[in-house]
Amino acid sequence: MSADSRPPLLQLTGVWRSYPAGDQPIDALKDVSLSIEAGEMVAIIGQSGSGKSTLMNILGCLDRPSRGSYKIAGRAVLEMTPDDLAALRRQHFGFIFQRYHLLPDLDAQGNVEAPAIYAGAPARSRRDRAVALLTRLGLADRLNHRPSQLSGGQQQRVSVARALMNGGEVILADEPTGALDTKSGGEIMKILQELNAEGHTIILVTHDPKVAENARRIIEISDGEILSDRRNGPAHSVKRPGETLKFADKERLTALVARLGDAFHMALLAMNAHRLRTVLTMLGVIIGIASVVSILAIVGGAQKSIMTSVGSMGSDTVNILAGASAGDTRVAQTRGLRPSDLSVLAGQPYIDSVSPTIVTSRLVRAGSASGNGTINGVGEQYFRVQNTKLAQGRMFDAAAVTAAAQEAVIDDKAAKKLFENRDPLGQTILLGNVPLRVVGVTAKAEGMNVIFQGSKLQVWAPYTTVMARMVRQPDVSQISVRLADGVSTPAAETAITNALITEHGKQDFFLRSSDSMRKQLGQITLIFSLLLGSIGGISLFVGGIGVMNIMLVSVSERTREIGVRTAVGARRSDIMSQFMIEAVLVCLIGGALGIGLSFMIAAIFSLLVKTFQLVYSAWSVLLALGISTLVGLVFGWLPARNAAALDPVDALARE
Repeated sequence: MSADSRPPLLQLTGVWRSYPAGDQPIDALKDVSLSIEAGEMVAIIGQSGSGKSTLMNILGCLDRPSRGSYKIAGRAVLEMTPDDLAALRRQHFGFIFQRYHLLPDLDAQGNVEAPAIYAGAPARSRRDRAVALLTRLGLADRLNHRPSQLSGGQQQRVSVARALMNGGEVILADEPTGALDTKSGGEIMKILQELNAEGHTIILVTHDPKVAENARRIIEISDGEILSDRRNGPAHSVKRPGETLKFADKERLTALVARLGDAFHMALLAMNAHRLRTVLTMLGVIIGIASVVSILAIVGGAQKSIMTSVGSMGSDTVNILAGASAGDTRVAQTRGLRPSDLSVLAGQPYIDSVSPTIVTSRLVRAGSASGNGTINGVGEQYFRVQNTKLAQGRMFDAAAVTAAAQEAVIDDKAAKKLFENRDPLGQTILLGNVPLRVVGVTAKAEGMNVIFQGSKLQVWAPYTTVMARMVRQPDVSQISVRLADGVSTPAAETAITNALITEHGKQDFFLRSSDSMRKQLGQITLIFSLLLGSIGGISLFVGGIGVMNIMLVSVSERTREIGVRTAVGARRSDIMSQFMIEAVLVCLIGGALGIGLSFMIAAIFSLLVKTFQLVYSAWSVLLALGISTLVGLVFGWLPARNAAALDPVDALARE
């Protein structure tokens, strides 16, 4: 294509822009057609409401025509994707606004660098260019000043530098002198003329005829229609961009990292600028995570305590009970368990020790002291089976069992109740009317033994003594077996079952092992943890709702910032990632603080309660951090999507 046949840089043909307003739409532009060549300096003049700003927004790809055609270097805008339009704004267009529209949380240099960040420019090169542009515009001593620390003229110079950051082949200036004094306005117009002389295409929107006279071409618009189009002089000769104009740029990993880094930085700035709101937003997450972590620690402590207690009852024990199963109504018709079964089991290589148990209740007396007692008739190996320790005295032996000796071992509660301030050893107690001599006192019960023994006084006597002198029955309540070290519990249960079936002729008994008890208790703690976890989850859900609500408010408050970022070339994904990162950061920091709060609760709890300890695990902490991140992603998605979907024109117009 020859140079003369190239299409105009910007070309509108029959463009209309209508806005809904009740039953009848309002036409801001009506059948507008015009062409702008590269290197021109064009002033679009008109009164307020004439449509000049709408025309500039369409030319700058901030808005789209309702009807008609708009082409940039021969390509139709309506065919371009949002990322194509963002690439144009980012790499070829530069905007100068009447109200400056600088990002308040960034300094002058940061504001100028913003378009280059979205373009993926390396940090050092964009920093050097920003400094060079600001120095050229007389702001070398204002690089680190925020907009609130700059005068109106200085803010507009920063806006000019930002427009030039990525080249600014086409600069669109909307009332660039409208908010400035005469001197500052004259300086800005001089800068724009110099830029035009260097080859930049300048499109100037103004209502002031004096400002318009600085342009080489003046287009007058009224009520959405072009009234006149006259030239003050020729356009500057520049290289036509038709061959080099980019409509989309390739994403590079370094560019993506730079954009995410900027989003992270902006999220921190936004959180710091609204510290109270950030803390209140975190509060729900802090409480929720602290609840979840503390609940997991409570469950961990309960599991540890339960497993310790089960272990204290006897390591790898198997209890044999009469009946086909628990609650068997035909247990009275079965043979039952008898001392003769002991001889079947005692010689098995997989059994360490074995003892029968027969239980009855009696009033236990010693002198004038008395109490309700549980009388346990057991064998001499019972204390090894159940891993019971003595505090003083001795256990009765096999000879005592054979002779049905009137000896007893009592627990510490019975010793305190019956023999306060006296040594119980050698003393006589009455179980009903049966006298027994105390030969030993067990150590204080711990763990699950406390629950099973209950509040009654515990007395252990030879089962032969209990059967002969108290219950007068041939059966025992259960037989307890301690397995030999290294023996598999399931294999031992199978062997015990086979041995007793051979003895009984049928299976009229069932087994209950410490291993199965551990599993049952584990299921109970799991249910308990799910129940408490659901409570913590509800708290966390409420916290997530709070995060979403605050983020929605944040989007509303920062609408103009979103519009500015869109104008300087931010993609929708850039806007969305910024707010998503902010939501995740809020939740992640809240999660970390929640974990810290949980540790504080544990420290206070350990000072107040000595019998129970909260147990934390690395996976629970990692899980909490993962959950807090997920809360940020889930509840930050809607606000981030709303931010990314904002119309740039509406966003820039929002005060």
